[in-house]
Amino acid sequence: MVWWRKKHGRRTVVAAACAALALTACSQGGADTVDPEGREAKYKRVIEDPHPRPADVIEMAGAPTDVARTDDGSLLLTYDARNVEDDEGPAATAWRIIGPDGATVAQQAEHTDAEAAPAEFKGVPGGFVRVPTEGGAEGAYALDSHGRRQKVVISGTPVRIRPGDILLAELEPTLIHRPATRTAAPPAGLPKGAVRVAVDERGTVWSLDQSLTEEPDRVVWQRDGRTTGSTTVPKPYVGGGAIVARAGTAALPLIRGEGVSGLLVTTDSGEHWRTVLAGGIAWKNLKRGSESMVLEILSDGRLLVGEEGGRYWLADDHTNTTFRELKTPTTFTSLTVHGTTLYGIADATTATYGLVRGEGLWISRDAGRAWRRHP
Repeated sequence: MVWWRKKHGRRTVVAAACAALALTACSQGGADTVDPEGREAKYKRVIEDPHPRPADVIEMAGAPTDVARTDDGSLLLTYDARNVEDDEGPAATAWRIIGPDGATVAQQAEHTDAEAAPAEFKGVPGGFVRVPTEGGAEGAYALDSHGRRQKVVISGTPVRIRPGDILLAELEPTLIHRPATRTAAPPAGLPKGAVRVAVDERGTVWSLDQSLTEEPDRVVWQRDGRTTGSTTVPKPYVGGGAIVARAGTAALPLIRGEGVSGLLVTTDSGEHWRTVLAGGIAWKNLKRGSESMVLEILSDGRLLVGEEGGRYWLADDHTNTTFRELKTPTTFTSLTVHGTTLYGIADATTATYGLVRGEGLWISRDAGRAWRRHP
């Protein structure tokens, strides 16, 4: 394992011009690189190296697999370079923390194997927490915004959720992280049939309850370990995909057959619910089902809806009544939200030696009207 942290000084980075990239979507399966043979040799050396350098892993990966953000605006980017020829064999992973000024603060890399799950981090006040592996039994730790590692204690005793608690792992088991004590534990009082869970900034736990009876699915919300309300998913739909909740808004995809047909939405913390079956969203274009659906909430309550590797729509305002389609600089394999900033990742859908056109992290701070490519 190689670890490096920059304590002093700044590094000046010159970003490549974004205007040269076409605004039309491109195929994510092919590569676009100047020297594929030279890159292939270096790629193989990096993933076989027992102590890879973070910069080499990041260069070979080309694009991050995920982005997390903490309260001071620092970003943690994770990178994953896998064996191209086989789903087994050597691999290398890395993370890099970028400060609010854009300078690299800390980074780390390690040798692993292609069958290992990629590392995932969640942003928390003051830093980041690694999501535990092996069903929540191990692997969780915290990094402060300077990359210093801290212990996270995982408890099996259910706790009542407080404002500021963060959903760390949704299922198997569900774990809540409490930043003040750096502890993780399951939430108390979840319905037995809960299959999807969200926690908002007020400490409300929202879950999709799918019982084994003939009763319709329900959305249940709880405060302080007690159920405070529920609503039934309207027929002929069932609930599916991720449930999200923030800023008084909660939403759940509505599934009919094998496809997503709309949303069940509240914008007043559960007092009233309505279905969004149109609003400018071309639901028929979400062809790959709820597991590939992107559903996020901006900090002002607006919903982002779309599909990985496909099209995306953003609500015009917090009422989430009408949506406009986003124009992206290239095809994004993933799109996520932190605050009101959009983070899109362009990458190949499988491991390649080369880079796809526009590969990397793209950022929009004006609701997707303009994008800049992260250096």
